[in-house]
Amino acid sequence: QVQVVDSGGGSVQAGDSLRLSCAASGRTLDGYRMAWFRQAPGKELEFVASIRWSSGTPWYEDSMEGRFTISRDTSKNMVYLQISNVKPEDTAVYSCAAGRDVGFGWTSPATYRAWGQGTQVTVSL
Repeated sequence: QVQVVDSGGGSVQAGDSLRLSCAASGRTLDGYRMAWFRQAPGKELEFVASIRWSSGTPWYEDSMEGRFTISRDTSKNMVYLQISNVKPEDTAVYSCAAGRDVGFGWTSPATYRAWGQGTQVTVSL
């Protein structure tokens, strides 16, 4: 079974860049899809981006494309989320998730069985 641990959050100023990290372990990730979700205070969990482990093909929520970049390092079993030009509305708990890639549903939290504990990102003006 896959386990994931996310990290890299913190307090940053608007306009900064930030890279979140997700360490995966437990089994081979072939056939898996990794994703990042976020949850802002008082709001529902929101899909940010996902990546197919085998090919590295990314997928972004429409509103996230451009400032968010998901990537993976297969040699280290790591997934990253780079956030550029952060904005106050990016303030949220960001969580990494892993799930089997069944070819659809990758924007739904239900697709993912392994979740990190979440890492807080706070953006101030």
